Amino acid sequence: MRSIRARLLAILLGSTGLVWVLAVIWIYLGTQAEVERVLDARLMEAARMVNSLLTDQRIELAAADADGNRPAVSFEFSSPPYERQLSCQIWSLDGTLVGRSEHAPEGRLTEAVDGFSETVVGDETWRVYTIENPILGVRVMVGDSISIRDRLVSDVITGLVVPAALILPFLATAIWLSVRRGMAPLNAMADALSSRPANDLRPLPDSDLPQEIAPAVRALNGLFTRVADARDREKTFTAFAAHELQTPLAGLKTQAQVALASGDGDVHANALRQISTGVDRTSRLVKQLLDLVAVEAEGQARGTVAGRPMDIVERIVVELPPAASGRVEVADGGADLEASLDPILLTLALRNLIENAINHSPDGAKVVVHLCETDGGVDIVVEDTGPGMPENELPRAADRFFRGRASAGAGSGLGLAIAKEAADRMGGALHLENRQPHGLRAVLSLRAKGAP
Repeated sequence: MRSIRARLLAILLGSTGLVWVLAVIWIYLGTQAEVERVLDARLMEAARMVNSLLTDQRIELAAADADGNRPAVSFEFSSPPYERQLSCQIWSLDGTLVGRSEHAPEGRLTEAVDGFSETVVGDETWRVYTIENPILGVRVMVGDSISIRDRLVSDVITGLVVPAALILPFLATAIWLSVRRGMAPLNAMADALSSRPANDLRPLPDSDLPQEIAPAVRALNGLFTRVADARDREKTFTAFAAHELQTPLAGLKTQAQVALASGDGDVHANALRQISTGVDRTSRLVKQLLDLVAVEAEGQARGTVAGRPMDIVERIVVELPPAASGRVEVADGGADLEASLDPILLTLALRNLIENAINHSPDGAKVVVHLCETDGGVDIVVEDTGPGMPENELPRAADRFFRGRASAGAGSGLGLAIAKEAADRMGGALHLENRQPHGLRAVLSLRAKGAP
């Protein structure tokens, strides 16, 4: 299982470690270069100082013998803890050693006549600065042992790096504690959720939340609200469905008992007819319940595509029973109109609208279906010649299991609900209005082709 805390720690500690390593490299290179510049400057100053002392005769050279040779003068030029860090030699221009500092090598430090140079004397490498004094006829050479230079640089860098390295464990601990404290709101939210029962869909508190967590909490609260609404709808649906199924089933049982108990042929035949009618009603109710479930499932699984609504209208009319299809009149025009639709959802919606119109129209009356183009898309209009609905019931007509006072009692109150649900899931709308002098007009509006 991936851990945000572990990931944050890895990122922060890794980044800190990388920055620390880069800082050490930068300190090492920068310190080395700076120390080299300082030591080179010191070599120059030391050489110039010795040359100045010679010129001012504060350092006296021995007189030359008959052959022109001078005995070498020895003088102290070192200091602890880097003993023998600086060494000085004074050579005549003809190559005779006329003076050197204590611990300076006896061999010539460099063959260079002026400026900086590096040379190997014995087993040791030296950095040497040479200055020539033509008046006195000597060359002053001041050198640093490279090994002592390196030790000086190493000591300086160690003095900078070691304290930083000792701080690293404390820094890692501070990072760990900070991450732990920063994750506390998430842990509190997880604890609050894990301790809830499954049916507790109350929103989480969203006040005083960190900015990074607030969107997740708001999204969870929105999900809880949607789940609670869906659960309430399912409870209502289950209760109404059970009631709607219980009534016809009880009637079927009663009629079956009458048919079994009666010896009268007319009574027996009437009971069987009632059973047949009840089976038809129950079958239609079950079909509509399945349609409603299909609408909800289909709307969640698919999107809309461009299509011609007239093709679906004509297919529905063909699939109706002959007695019903003969009562449906599809007006000319609109065959080429296209809209954004889901074929399955539109089929469920239109079939229920057409069947609903047939059931509420007088026997033999026509149901008219026609299409018209609008600014926002395509309207599919289904008109019947039934009694219509009271104006105050129209806003609730598409509610599940709603049956108005003018209903004949044969419907289940699901046809318009299925049509509205399907229209909503396609991004459309269902509008109901009464016709004059009587009848109901259902307008299913679809979005234009290619609409988002």
